Amino acid sequence: MIKKTNTMTRDAYLDLLARQEGEKKRKRRTDHAESDLQRSCVSWFRMQYPADALMLFAVPNGGGRSVVEAGIMKAEGVTAGVADLLLLEARGGWGCLCIEMKTRKKWSRQRESQKAWQEAAERAGNRYVVCRSFEEFCSTVADYMALPRCSRVVVKGSELLDMIGAAKAKTNKK
Repeated sequence: MIKKTNTMTRDAYLDLLARQEGEKKRKRRTDHAESDLQRSCVSWFRMQYPADALMLFAVPNGGGRSVVEAGIMKAEGVTAGVADLLLLEARGGWGCLCIEMKTRKKWSRQRESQKAWQEAAERAGNRYVVCRSFEEFCSTVADYMALPRCSRVVVKGSELLDMIGAAKAKTNKK
């Protein structure tokens, strides 16, 4: 019986090591600077504007999830690129203020999905900002909240249906 041994040339071994080194998973950042910044900003807002505290909220798009949970959330409407914070206050002609939190670190940049969402949000009449510091957030929000409130039209459901019907009838006449 011939005993088979696994042998490899030195060069083949070094090639294998190099490939394995290249395939190693990128180490996840354990830096929570962006999260810390966002938490400070939200706390400040809620103390500064208590009457509007509920109108500023986070969009939980990031974080690790199981494949099943991610699939469920996607089906529920989770969308890649949505801003970190939304301030649902119509001011100065804007529908709302969308805030993307980033830090000054070089890896903290908008992804392509975030840029695409920014374009869509701005096209829809919303203000979009990227804040990289607590001071920048406070200044941006204070300036936005100082703008005049936009008038809102409140329409009951039945009145809205009448308006839609009238608009359709007008379109059909043309």
